[in-house]
Formats: sequence, C-alpha cells, structure tokens
Amino acid sequence: MERFDVRRGLVKQVNGEGGLSTLAARYFEQVESTGENSFSGSHGIMTSIIGSYEGSALMIDITNVPPNFDDPEAMKSAMDARKRWTSFLDEATGYNSKQRGDKAKEWAKKASKAKSAISATRHFIEMSDTLPEDKISEAESIIAEIEQALESNDNTRAAGRAEKLNKLFN
Repeated sequence: MERFDVRRGLVKQVNGEGGLSTLAARYFEQVESTGENSFSGSHGIMTSIIGSYEGSALMIDITNVPPNFDDPEAMKSAMDARKRWTSFLDEATGYNSKQRGDKAKEWAKKASKAKSAISATRHFIEMSDTLPEDKISEAESIIAEIEQALESNDNTRAAGRAEKLNKLFN
C-alpha cells in the first residue's frame, strides 16, 4: 500500500467531477467504482490497481507484472502504462513526481521525529532518579497517544504530540 499526499481542496474538486473512479477511468482500461472515493481497476502491466482517498491522502495498492523485455511492443505498452500511471498520480494528488517525493520524505520525517522523541523520553526517565511520578505518568500518556497515532498512520498528529513530549522535560 502506497500513500500519497493530496493537495488541499483537490478531493472535493475530484468528487465534484464524478469522483476518483471517473478520474481513474480516463487513464486505465478496466475501472470499477467501489465507493464514493475509491475504485479498483487494471491497465496493461498493472494487473490490479486499488485506490481510495482517505482524509488528505491517496492510498493505492498496485500489482505490476514485468513485461517481456525482448518484445518491443510489450515494452511500448509498458512505457505507455507507466506514463498513464504518472499522469493519473499527477492529477489525483495535485502534485508532480518531485513534489510527491518531497511530501513522502516529509511524512517519513514526521514519523521518525515522533519515534525519536519516545526513545529520548524513555531514556531520560530511566536515567533520572528525581522525576516526579506525575511527570512520568503524563509522559507515558503522551507516548501512548504518539504510538496510537503512528499505528493509525497519522504522522502529523504523532509529530505534534512528540513536540509536546519534548517540551514536557525542558
């Protein structure tokens, strides 16, 4: 499953133009709507494409099969499928490929910061003998919130809670 950030307001715009399945149908052969903001389909070497908007993200599960590299027609078809895929992502997210890469790095960085804050806090608690129980309890509560946010793939919330955790002992 891949996650792509979506430009603010684009989900509403796509829904106003017929939804994600209508958008996907412009790029892929076999497309079926599986809900208000979701579709399943296929095209060429992409034997299965399942996509949906979830909040401010496009979630995609895709299965590709390698083309016959010795067959020029198969390679042409594979390149066409790749172009369609990129164009679909550009339109479905509102970002070009470089921007999508930057957003993915930013998303991963938020998760990393949150995990780092948990690790640093636990280490600090272990090393300190004079911390009041109420501070330790509050820290554990925030850590639980961060872990739950990370588990539900809400890295923005996790990073925000991590900032609060870092400020708790400063």
